[in-house]
Amino acid sequence: MIKHRRLSTGDAPDGRLRHLRRDAEENRDRILKSAHELFAAKGLGVTLDDVAHHARLGVGTVYRRFPNKESLVEALFEQRIIELIDIARKSLAFEDGWEGFLYLMLNMLTLEAENRGLRDVILGSEYLKQRLTDLKAEVGPPIEELIAKAQEQGSLRPDFRANDVPVLMAMAGAAQEYCGLVSPEIWKRYVAILIDGLKSNRESLTSMPESALDSDQLHQAMVQWKTRRHQ
Repeated sequence: MIKHRRLSTGDAPDGRLRHLRRDAEENRDRILKSAHELFAAKGLGVTLDDVAHHARLGVGTVYRRFPNKESLVEALFEQRIIELIDIARKSLAFEDGWEGFLYLMLNMLTLEAENRGLRDVILGSEYLKQRLTDLKAEVGPPIEELIAKAQEQGSLRPDFRANDVPVLMAMAGAAQEYCGLVSPEIWKRYVAILIDGLKSNRESLTSMPESALDSDQLHQAMVQWKTRRHQ
């Protein structure tokens, strides 16, 4: 008589499939986590091979999940784009136009300054072009409305325009990019200076959230500037 081995739960086809699906999901999470860390620190110049190495996964595993870098960038930054849209909408809830404007600027600048990859996406890259067009369409009207509200209330200088916002974001991002290694929060100091320049009444100055760089820090930062110019 031939005895048939009873299949254990782990041997069952559906059990193996669940295990494979769980492994695939864990690998995807590792890839996204590694990509987030690398893109935030180094920008969009990171390659899929870099992501695989950082995640300690085979390159083939990464390419099975994300066949090209654009698909990875899209998966990674979609949530950040949703957050930017949400910030713009919430800023309109403030009765005080200046407070709403501060909420908008500080939250957008925080997202952008702390993530170089997001900064690259927002300020112009080959990735997510259609999604960025959608972002501008959704974020533009609330920003225009908020600026008009703050100007009508007399708190925001009358010559400020919505097209100034991306430039301010680039300026804050540059402060983080060139000085962040020696003082991670230094960009907030320069945002405070920028904010004061937008007030229609400058009797009250914004308190500085960070001290200026000392001489050693400034020297270290300037060494990094030279390095970045040659990259």
